[in-house]
Amino acid sequence: MKARLPKNYNPGAANIQQLARQAQKMQEEMDAATTELEEKEYSATSGGEAVTVTVTGKMEVKSIEMKPEVVDPEDLEMLSDLIIAATNEALRAAAEEKNATLEKISGGLNVPGMF
Repeated sequence: MKARLPKNYNPGAANIQQLARQAQKMQEEMDAATTELEEKEYSATSGGEAVTVTVTGKMEVKSIEMKPEVVDPEDLEMLSDLIIAATNEALRAAAEEKNATLEKISGGLNVPGMF
């Protein structure tokens, strides 16, 4: 006996609609997570905590703090290196948390344009 299906029945359409809803929900979760992450702050130090740099989740430098003893007018290159090292580490921490959070939401799915 053959089963009769309704006229214009298309099982693929239901799957596509469900997939679109799931993608929209995933995008909403990613947007919310991105907004939350952009508000966070990340700090890193270098030179035995002689320099501390704080960045935001938007990858912007918020503050740079230095202990007075590291400010040597004769060795500005060392101070510059300490600032760069701390800044790069803080930015790396912010990027790693963002990637981990978005990957957790997407289940490792890499959809172009999603994030």
